[in-house]
Amino acid sequence: MVRRQPWARLVPGALVAVLAAVGINQLLLAVAPTLAVRPEHLVKLPVLSSWSQLAGTMTFPDFSALRNPATYGVAFTIASVASLETLLSIEAVDNLDPQKRHTPTNRELLAQGAGNVVSGLLGGLPLTAVIVRSSANIAAGGQTKLSAFIHGILLLMSLLLLGTALNLIPLAALAAVLLVVGFKLTRPALYQQQWRLGWAQFGPFIFTIMAVLLTDLLKGVSIGLVLGFFFILKDNAKAGSYLRRDESAPDAANFLHLRLPEHVSFLNKASIVTTLEQLPAGSRVLLDGTRSDMIDHDVLEAIEAFRRAAPARGIALELRGVRAVALAGH
Repeated sequence: MVRRQPWARLVPGALVAVLAAVGINQLLLAVAPTLAVRPEHLVKLPVLSSWSQLAGTMTFPDFSALRNPATYGVAFTIASVASLETLLSIEAVDNLDPQKRHTPTNRELLAQGAGNVVSGLLGGLPLTAVIVRSSANIAAGGQTKLSAFIHGILLLMSLLLLGTALNLIPLAALAAVLLVVGFKLTRPALYQQQWRLGWAQFGPFIFTIMAVLLTDLLKGVSIGLVLGFFFILKDNAKAGSYLRRDESAPDAANFLHLRLPEHVSFLNKASIVTTLEQLPAGSRVLLDGTRSDMIDHDVLEAIEAFRRAAPARGIALELRGVRAVALAGH
């Protein structure tokens, strides 16, 4: 009932939860200190009152580490994990975007690399795209790049001006917010949907999750990729061709006949998305899958995303032999 109130839409639920946790903990400190959260379980940030103090907290790089071979192994691991996390976050955020836009992955990774270079030179930690912050941004109504920029400015100002207040936040409150957001991103219905798609889809999906939990992100995703390749090679040892244009049809200037090959795997997804994005506005498109024996679910998701975005580009799309995809959360 509370979420239906007009004022509730202006205040993020996560902020209410954090403020409530701070208030309850302060009340316990005054009434029953033994029940309050211990100081080591609170947020710990440096309390800064000036730009000079901020500069004093920065640690500049020790370039002698470049002579240590172990440095390069750690750097490769961090770069791989950060890049994978960013790409996975981009995939999820594009599906959450109400406007169904597509993030240019190369530009995103280039920006992340530049940001990590600057962060490292100033003694900061590596940065990466995070699905929790991104989904919270979308839920709060953010729609443009300006929201991410404002997010960074607010973080900097909070560090400079609100360090004392932020150090009152119990870590348990932040953990609860992460758990709620994570649950929304991986509801039980998602597992049921993957199971219904068959073992070839569910197997790599569930084993990747287990591998990530038992090892780490890099090893887990690597195991998932190997399993995915195994199932693809098992289903069809010979890869099919890709999308083909047939401009011999009537009204060829505005009509495009895109025919899917016999076997369409997730390996074709990036090329298919690129081809669909390059279709001219105002055209009529026939996406023909009548000759396809198998179309991977990831490719069907990309086609469904294009189908929803096509009217905004003035594209009249007709699907033939391509089953509809009911995406969770849409």
